Amino acid sequence: MRLLSAAAVATAGLAIMAASPAVNQSPTKAPTTASHSALQKTHRVIIQVTQNDPAVMNMALNNAENLVKYYEDKGDKIEVEFVAYGAGLNMVRSDTSPVKERLAAISSNMKNVTFTGCGNTLANQSKLESKEITLVPQARLVSAGIARIVELEEEGWTYVRP
Repeated sequence: MRLLSAAAVATAGLAIMAASPAVNQSPTKAPTTASHSALQKTHRVIIQVTQNDPAVMNMALNNAENLVKYYEDKGDKIEVEFVAYGAGLNMVRSDTSPVKERLAAISSNMKNVTFTGCGNTLANQSKLESKEITLVPQARLVSAGIARIVELEEEGWTYVRP
């Protein structure tokens, strides 16, 4: 049995490819509306809030509103989840949120935007302040805010920190 050198195999392969008719030489067409919607993906974005600063909270809310508008105007789907922990938990606390009205408005107008607060931070702040702390009705509690971000990123979500 005779072995061919790698150069001989490569040369033979190129000769066969050159002799073969070209496959699909027509220019690629842009997807039609029907095929675009069939291929449409849902954009998923995590917005982390870790600062007790109303300006940062409002910027984060602005980011979410702008993202939702941008993708909805394009006909794309989007989901946004805020994850508040550490000092940022104040954003979703029922007693301290400086953006409580905006959270209510966004939740009622944009069903694709959710708010979560860290259970670890809530427990620590409750202990420090010697009182029971609750979240605004629009927010739900997760065990650990940082773990929630990791889980969402592992599912392919995009991370944003204002």
